[in-house]
Amino acid sequence: MEDKREPQSKPRILIVEDEAFVAVMLADMLEELGYEVAASVSQVSQAREFLADGNVDIALLDVKLGNETIDPVADLLAERRCPFIFTTGYGQDGVPAAYANRKVLQKPFQINELAAALREQIGPAH
Repeated sequence: MEDKREPQSKPRILIVEDEAFVAVMLADMLEELGYEVAASVSQVSQAREFLADGNVDIALLDVKLGNETIDPVADLLAERRCPFIFTTGYGQDGVPAAYANRKVLQKPFQINELAAALREQIGPAH
């Protein structure tokens, strides 16, 4: 008997990262893991603008974007009960105090660490 169900859509991920090379690497890793990159932005204002119209299943947030902190984006996602993972070279110490209990990926991280963090937060890609 043929399965007539719609294939499940890939989980959509927002990348907020100001280092272009890191953003491209993250997008490549996510696609390899079977996730969809909904958007990749480098500024808090761009993330807020995207989130005004777009929905995501999870976000990857660089803690420091130039001289901006990620707090406004984290606050918006937390209000929506949308999961997010911090990506930072500063470790847990770089995370905003209000979100000290959130998942952190210490840069540089490997694809298997990213995959495990995403599975922990939203389940498998397929």
